[in-house]
Amino acid sequence: MATQVTANARRSSSFLQLAIALQTLTIFVQAVSAGLLLTSSYGETLHSVGARVMYAASMLYVLAAVLAWKPGGGSLRPVWHASAFLVLASVQVVLGIAHVPAVHLPLGVLMFGLSVLALARR
Repeated sequence: MATQVTANARRSSSFLQLAIALQTLTIFVQAVSAGLLLTSSYGETLHSVGARVMYAASMLYVLAAVLAWKPGGGSLRPVWHASAFLVLASVQVVLGIAHVPAVHLPLGVLMFGLSVLALARR
């Protein structure tokens, strides 16, 4: 029984690390597509689709954090981090739709930094 709990906790932790890595990658792709937004005709479409994928990756991060916490009995801290990140992603989407680049761009840089930090901590 103890080995099953340990295996489940390890699997949940791996899923959490994968979710954070996916989120970090999607935010990086958003930075690249933001550059394309300024230089090409298809950049706006790519950035818009990327925003949806990044938001989905943030929701996956929350799900992975809850799964690592609840059945595995892990720390609640990743759930708080993931939830806060989802709030930041929501603000980022609203700012992007409202075309407020003065806040949208620095928030994107902050989100990337926080995501890299979360990935390094795992």
